[in-house]
Amino acid sequence: MDDLMPSTPEKMESGIPGFDFVSDGGLPIARTTLVSGSAGSGKTIFAAQFLAEGITKYGQAGVFVTFEECPKDLRRNLRSFGWAIEDWESAGKWAFVDASPELVPEEVVVGDFDFGGLLARVEHAVRRHSASRVVIDSLGAVFGRYERSSRIRMELLRIAASLRAIGVTALITAERTEEYGTIARFGIEEFVADNVIILRNVLEEEKRRRTIEILKFRGTSHRKGEFPFTILPHGGVIVIPLSAMELKQRSSDSRVTSGSPELDAMCGGGLLNDSIVLVSGATGTGKTLMVTHFIHGGAAQGDRCLLFAYEESREQLGRNASGWGMGFEELERQGKVKIVCAYPESASLEDHLIRIKEHIDEFRPNRIAVDSLSAMERIATVRGFREFVLGLTSFAKDAEITGLFTSTTPTLTGGTSVTEAHISSITDSIILLRYVELFGEMRRGIAVLKMRGSRHEKDIRELSIDGSGMHIGTPFRNVTGILAGNPVQVALTDALRLQDITDSDVLR
Repeated sequence: MDDLMPSTPEKMESGIPGFDFVSDGGLPIARTTLVSGSAGSGKTIFAAQFLAEGITKYGQAGVFVTFEECPKDLRRNLRSFGWAIEDWESAGKWAFVDASPELVPEEVVVGDFDFGGLLARVEHAVRRHSASRVVIDSLGAVFGRYERSSRIRMELLRIAASLRAIGVTALITAERTEEYGTIARFGIEEFVADNVIILRNVLEEEKRRRTIEILKFRGTSHRKGEFPFTILPHGGVIVIPLSAMELKQRSSDSRVTSGSPELDAMCGGGLLNDSIVLVSGATGTGKTLMVTHFIHGGAAQGDRCLLFAYEESREQLGRNASGWGMGFEELERQGKVKIVCAYPESASLEDHLIRIKEHIDEFRPNRIAVDSLSAMERIATVRGFREFVLGLTSFAKDAEITGLFTSTTPTLTGGTSVTEAHISSITDSIILLRYVELFGEMRRGIAVLKMRGSRHEKDIRELSIDGSGMHIGTPFRNVTGILAGNPVQVALTDALRLQDITDSDVLR
């Protein structure tokens, strides 16, 4: 009975970061995969990296067949990714088969192009170097001269069959003219190839965003949908499988200090270890000060603390912290604190996420702080930003790190922010900072809105700031409407009556 069951193709790990997770293990062995994308989507880099990772990670040689750029230009363009192609060629690990335009003069009739001769050259290179991987970049450069689609289909089938016969795992790149339309230029390539991968470079709200989608893997499984990816110098393609992340993080009942004894008391004894806390408030309400307490308090108890600042420079952060009696310089010298400052606009959201992960992997912190998410929000679409926060929280939870993120509300008194509306379900705790106008005076308030898995205080307390930092005082007992941004002073008798009602509800 088992002999009648269809066999699942064995897969070859590509080595491209994140892609093997999305593809459930890599590319099917001895099959042809079409990689289709518009200009600038990263087709050639993806294909070249498939060979480079095979050499560096698995010791598998590769053959690169080029129909467009000559090998000299490819070596120069790919050198920026740290791939020593010349050395690999000398060692017999990488071979070029040059079919670039200068070898196909314009006056030669297209129908006379000898694919049989080209495939013989490819097979010779594969056998000579014992290659397991082959890249053909790109078919459109030569097929664009054919007039009949039937001839293109026949030649594609011929290429795929020949590559399958010699037992190599192959990538073939193809062009497309629009991001969401015909899969490839001639409309038939996807039907001939065993597998199809689509690379996109979509313009959304004046921002470019690269994504990868596996359209089909014949006879085997893969993750569905689009996944963001980025291209980094000395790194190449890095796929970020955010929407495929699984909820398998461990949980802990232990607590850590927020850096403020009063806030710890409001949170039921401190922040839960490996929890993600969102601090939301208007500008000037004390968000960065709370981050400073969080970092300084953690370092004081021996934690390694990593701070990502996207609104203030290192000098500003250091000056402010010193003004509150919590200098960072000595803690940095001791290796307890690391501060990373960058303008959000200096890179894409995906690039920032990868760099955050690299810093986490390198520094191994016990706690991280991001000040602020609102700065990152302005360079992204709603979907892109949510995926960024999802990836960030996933990195922190997987490493069992306590995280504190800040966001800025658009109004001075009350109201919700886009950040709260779109990531409140992702974070474990939410702390609100609000301005309270009483008798012509602006005061500050603090409340723990949410704390998943723990009791917490429900009062809205007064928050004051002086030269030693923040101090949390008594609750606003005779004021209502603070969170809504419309604080109203109530009479003492009404306040006592409301307090009696609250107490009776608790007793009941």
